[in-house]
Amino acid sequence: MLLGVDVGGTFTDAALVLEGRLHTAKSPTTPEDQSVGALAAVDAVLAAGEIGPERIGFFGHGMTVATNALLEGAAARTALVATEGFTDIVELGRQARAHLYRLCAAHPAPLVPAERRFAAPERMTPAGPLRPLDEIAAGQMIGALAAARPEAVAVVLLHSYADPAHERRLGELIAARLPGTHVSLSHDLVGTFREYERAATTELDAALSPLVAGYLRRLEQRAQRRGLPRPSIMQSSGGLTSPARAASHAALTVLSGPAGGVAGAALLARRLGLSAVLCLDMGGTSCDVGVIEDGRPREAPEGRLGGRVVALPMLDVHTVGAGGGSVAWRDPGGALRVGPRSAGARPGPAAYDRGGSEPTVTDASLLLGHLDEATTLAGGVALSRPAAARAIGTLARELHLEPRVCAEGIVRVADAEMARAMSVMTVERGLDPRAFALLAFGGAGPLHACALADQLGISTIVCPRASGVLSALGLAAAPRRSDAQRSVLLTGWGLTSEAIAAEVDELVARARAHLDGSEGSPTASYDLRYRGQSFELTVAGAMRPDPRRLREDFELRHEELYGYRDHQAEIELVSVRVSVMTATPAIDLEAQAETDPLETPPRRQPDAHRLAVFAGREHQTRVLRGPPPAGEVLSGPGIIELPEATLLVAPGWSASADRSGTTTLRRQQPVAAEAQGS
Repeated sequence: MLLGVDVGGTFTDAALVLEGRLHTAKSPTTPEDQSVGALAAVDAVLAAGEIGPERIGFFGHGMTVATNALLEGAAARTALVATEGFTDIVELGRQARAHLYRLCAAHPAPLVPAERRFAAPERMTPAGPLRPLDEIAAGQMIGALAAARPEAVAVVLLHSYADPAHERRLGELIAARLPGTHVSLSHDLVGTFREYERAATTELDAALSPLVAGYLRRLEQRAQRRGLPRPSIMQSSGGLTSPARAASHAALTVLSGPAGGVAGAALLARRLGLSAVLCLDMGGTSCDVGVIEDGRPREAPEGRLGGRVVALPMLDVHTVGAGGGSVAWRDPGGALRVGPRSAGARPGPAAYDRGGSEPTVTDASLLLGHLDEATTLAGGVALSRPAAARAIGTLARELHLEPRVCAEGIVRVADAEMARAMSVMTVERGLDPRAFALLAFGGAGPLHACALADQLGISTIVCPRASGVLSALGLAAAPRRSDAQRSVLLTGWGLTSEAIAAEVDELVARARAHLDGSEGSPTASYDLRYRGQSFELTVAGAMRPDPRRLREDFELRHEELYGYRDHQAEIELVSVRVSVMTATPAIDLEAQAETDPLETPPRRQPDAHRLAVFAGREHQTRVLRGPPPAGEVLSGPGIIELPEATLLVAPGWSASADRSGTTTLRRQQPVAAEAQGS
C-alpha cells in the first residue's frame, strides 16, 4: 500500500494506492504547522479506504516549508564563513542588474547581513593549499562567530569543490564550539565551481535547514503516533530522500511540491503512451508548468527561487502566482490585475464564506457558472454565490465594469499569466507547443485548460479523474534519488575515458551513500563547452563515455540552441553529474492497471444543465457528474465535475474518457485568429 501527501498553499492532498485502486482526500492546509494538515489528510484518506495505518508500506511527502520560508523572509538566523577577502561574495553576486530595463529593480538582499559574515584565515587553489588554515586564528574567528549566536552557519571557501580539506576542518571546529548549530559545507552540498552560485546556494541551505528540520521532526512524531511509516521527502529533482537528508540540506527541497506534480504527470503520460506533454498544475495559490519529453520530465542543473540562485539539480518548472485563490485588484493605473497575492487557505476566496472579502479567480469562476454553488468542493468546502458576487461587485465598481464583465476579465488575466508561463517553457526554449498534449491537473487546472490550449494552438488536452490530487499520486509513485556533482575542468589530453570514468565512479559511490544502503541505477550527464566560453551545456552520456561521442552530442545541442558548431574549437568537460535512483513498489502500478484500473470511475450520477459563460456568451451547458461513459463523446460547451476538480469543455472541443476515467479533449474546429494572436 502506497501513500502520497502533497501540501499546497490552500489544500493538502492525499492519495492512497491499495491493490491497484486509488483513494483520495483533501484537507485545508494549516500554514502555522503544515504537519497538522498533512496528518488530517492522511486520516481522511484512510477513512475513505476503510483501512488502518498499519497496512501502509510507503509514505511519500511533498512540502512547501522551505519555499514559504524563503519567500516570506522567515529564514533562520544565519552566519557565513568565507575565505578572507570574499565574505561579500553573495551580496556582490554577478554585478548585473536584476532587470535589464527596470533600473530600480533590485536583487533580493543576502540572507546573511554584513555583521554575520566572517573571514577564514586560509587560501585554497585547485591544485592545493596556497595558505594553510591557521587554526589559532580560526579559533579566534569562531569565538566571534559564537558571539553572534547563529542558528545555522554556511561555510564557503574558495576552490573547495577541488580540495575540501580546509572546509571540512572548519566544519569540525565550528561543530565542536557550537554543538547543535546547523552547519552547511559548500563542497558537500553543491560540489561545483563558480563561487557566487555555490555560496548563494549554501547560504540558502543553511538558512532554511533548521526550519525544515523542525517541521520534519514534528511530522515524524505525529506519523509515528499514528502507526505510519517514516515519510520519504520529495526533492526538487523529482526523487525522494530520507527525512534526515532533507533536514540536513533543505535546499534540496525548495521545489518539493511542484516536483510531485510533474512526477505524477510523467507516470500518467507513460501509461497513456504520450511522449510530449506540457504539464499545467494549477492549485489555489500558484500555477506550475513543466515539460515531459520522451516520457521523462525535463531537468535543469540549477534554478532560481524568489530571485535567488539554487545551484542544484531540479526539475525544470516555471511557477507563476496564478491560482484559484489569487486575488484580483486594481492597480494605480486603473488596470485589472490578478495575483501574485493569494487568499490562501485562511480565509480563502470570498466564495468559501469564511471571512474572505477580496475577489479571486474562484469567485469569478463561480459567477460565470463554471463552478456550482450547489456542489461541495473537495475537502468539504461549500460555495456561496452571494459572497462571491459581493467581492466581485466591489472590484467591478472600482473598475467601472459590470460584475459579469469583471469576472470574465479576472479569468482572462489569469489565463494570460499562465499562457505566458507556458510560452516560457516552450516557445522561449525552442519548442513548438502545438506538438504537445496539455495535461491539466491541480484543483483549478482543468477549469482553464481549453482557454490556454486555444491560445497556444494545442489540440489535445488530457485530464485524469484524480487530477485534483495528481501531485500526491506522483509522490506515492516516485523513486528514491540521490545526486552528486563535481567540477573537473578536463580538456585536451586530460579528457580521456579513463579520467571521466574515475570521476563518475567516485560520484556514484558518494550518491549511493545517501540511499540507505540501496544500490540503485546510476545515470550520468556532463557539462561541456567550447574552451573559452563562459557557460556550458548539459548532455546525457554513458557511465564510461567516449570523449568523441560527448563532443558529437554537445555540438548537436549547441547547434540546436545557437545555430552553429565549431569543429576546430577545443572541448572542455566542466562538470560531471551523477544521479542514482531506486525503484519503489509503485513500479508495479502500470502492470496492475492492465487488469485492475488504478483509477476506478465513480458510480454515475444524473446529468444536469446550467447556464455558463464561454467567450462572453451564456450557453445552456450540460453538466456531467464524473467523466463521460466509455464510448460517449461530450461536445462542448460542457462541464465535467470530477471528485477534486472541475473540467470545462469549451465550445469547439469534444471530450471522451477511457475505462480508468482519464478524459481526453480534442479540438473540433480551428482556433480563431484573434485567439491565436492573443
